Amino acid sequence: MNMANLVILESPTKAHTVKGFLGSGYKVVACRGHVRDLPKSKLGVDLETFEPSYINIRGKGELIDQLRKDAKAAGKVYLATDPDREGEAIAWHLAEVLHIPPQKVCRVTFNEITKTAVKAGIKAPRAIDMNLVDSQQSRRILDRVVGYRISPFLWKKVRSGLSAGRVQSVVTRMIVDRELEIRAFQPEEYWTLTATLKAASSAKAFEAKFHGTEKKAVSVKNEAQMKALLSELEGKDYTVKTIKKGTKRQSPAAPFTTSTLQQEASRKLSFQSSRTMRVAQELYEGVNIPGEGEVGLITYMRTDSLRISAEIQQQALAYIGGQYGSEYVPASARVYKTRAGAQDAHEAIRPTSLAFEPSSIRKHLTSDQFRLYKLIWDRFVASQMKDALIDTVSADIAAGKYIFRASGNTVKFPGFLAVYEEGRDEEKEREGKLPALAEGETLVLKGLLDEQKFTQPPSRYTEASMIKTMEENGIGRPSTYTPTISTILERGYVERDGKQLRPTPLGEVTTQLMKESFSEIVDYDFTARMEQSLDDIASGEEGGNEFLREFWKGFSVTLDKAETTLAEGRVKVPDVESDQVCELCGRKMVVKNGRYGKFLACPGYPECKNTRPLESNKSVETDLICELCGKPMVLKSGRYGKFYACSGYPECKNIRQMTRETAALCPKCGGKILAKRSRNGKTYYGCEKHPTCDFMTWSVPTQQVCTACGKSIFVKSRVKKLGICLACGHEEPLKESESEQE
Repeated sequence: MNMANLVILESPTKAHTVKGFLGSGYKVVACRGHVRDLPKSKLGVDLETFEPSYINIRGKGELIDQLRKDAKAAGKVYLATDPDREGEAIAWHLAEVLHIPPQKVCRVTFNEITKTAVKAGIKAPRAIDMNLVDSQQSRRILDRVVGYRISPFLWKKVRSGLSAGRVQSVVTRMIVDRELEIRAFQPEEYWTLTATLKAASSAKAFEAKFHGTEKKAVSVKNEAQMKALLSELEGKDYTVKTIKKGTKRQSPAAPFTTSTLQQEASRKLSFQSSRTMRVAQELYEGVNIPGEGEVGLITYMRTDSLRISAEIQQQALAYIGGQYGSEYVPASARVYKTRAGAQDAHEAIRPTSLAFEPSSIRKHLTSDQFRLYKLIWDRFVASQMKDALIDTVSADIAAGKYIFRASGNTVKFPGFLAVYEEGRDEEKEREGKLPALAEGETLVLKGLLDEQKFTQPPSRYTEASMIKTMEENGIGRPSTYTPTISTILERGYVERDGKQLRPTPLGEVTTQLMKESFSEIVDYDFTARMEQSLDDIASGEEGGNEFLREFWKGFSVTLDKAETTLAEGRVKVPDVESDQVCELCGRKMVVKNGRYGKFLACPGYPECKNTRPLESNKSVETDLICELCGKPMVLKSGRYGKFYACSGYPECKNIRQMTRETAALCPKCGGKILAKRSRNGKTYYGCEKHPTCDFMTWSVPTQQVCTACGKSIFVKSRVKKLGICLACGHEEPLKESESEQE
């Protein structure tokens, strides 16, 4: 019996959600991302014609065969991959590799995984947008050519196995340049003076900062100047000279884009960008809500647009009026202007419906899902509310010829602040409330506090500030911010220092080499122009082959020049010296990278072969909080692997298992299945919602889903390659080439 229609998505989770919306007339399957790519063993691009040579991705043979059978039997094939350039390219690759006749191909997109949006998308199929495909393919070819042509130079000069990349090398350079700025920074001394004053009408004292004279601000640069100033102020009366009062408006922040979501999740939730995007993907693909089924809670999370639909705006205004009162509803719906250069292909990140308040569905979400969903919800609702009104007061206080200045504010009308206030990378000093003051009033001086200070160097980038800088400079796009940062961390060019990103000696050496031999590739403006050209290809204003040909013309000259000018011999990557001394020979030990992470080694090798575990390998700070005492948890290594322990040990002996997330979902409640370690060191699998959900099994989960009920398949027999669904008991052959590894 032939199927009526076939719908192919990327994610099994999303496929399961969509299947519930479409019913029995459709078979919904997942391709699990790309099905073909350029070969890893060679360049895979003809540099005369710029034609790529694609191959099917290893391990996807069985999946492709099954998809071909399904496509052949289907009446129509709906390619419902993600609504971006990458998704468009995957849809095209599917059409090519599955040999789907053009008349059967229907490209559909969903900005949100809701019943209304999915059904509307199915009713509005279109052809594959070859401009978007051309743009993604041009990016892939460009990155392949840059990486495969520059990397051999790094192997020759630094060490084998290194890689260069069009975007990753620029981001590494930005982090290295900031580090060089910090090292070159020369601090300058300055002094501040604060007067603690009290009005006769108030029992509470307040502070006023030294400003200068009535005509100009005066800076105090050293101790001698401060002593002279204090001498002049001695015995002076402090009198209120002028008072200025006003009311200022404070407008809400716009709804989230990809970059602002990653920044705010870092500031407020201490999430790394990869964690933010993983949880956002789960919220987008669908969460099981009892009585509602699988529900996509947010719109597509890779976007740089601030546009929102008129329908959700009206929902928001009605919600605000009912929840907070009509005085919080603006006269007209707010519209935010998307920045120049943004793609504007999707809406901003927002809740798909205001029917699912965070508090009402909290018990159905994991902790991370709830926290991120609430952040998105609050930001969106606040973005549609009235401005906040802030009463401000500023007082100039005369002491002889000098002026001290005090300011304060109070919230007159909270507006959007009743819901949400945007975080800051560097928190400003909050102004308090000033007592009632009158011009000409004499104040009582309670004390003067003079402080020596020094100017500070620029801060190292955090993930949040790095993503913000990438966006401001046009480097990368929403879908590439997180992968780029992950890549430079994984390849050892950059390391984390708490929340900050610090370049490693390897990162500094390779960046210097790139600056000397491939300056254009690591030039900020050049990289931004490449991104703009890719945008022009996507809009049909430029052809991909012409763009690649023009790039290669200049790049090939650079490669030839590097070949002839690059000096012989390797560049040594300096070791990082520690403060620990080798107990055998007295030298200061250095940090080395090994198979199992970093360790300390004597620099006198091979004469002295002493090594020692690096203490930081045994105890690493995390953003987890101990549920017993509230202190931070640290990551430790023990007999049976890594685990979390309270930093308050021995007063608090709380420990928590180190878990690993799998692709499988809990057959009981739909939560993520986590791999955990038992007391004897063996791996078992349990639900992330433990102890609320008590599901536990020794069976290994797979990425396969049950054809009977759509739940996850677990390994029943490796020998017979047989899997079993623990939800309905259905058994079927294992189709995946690999299951989750123990």
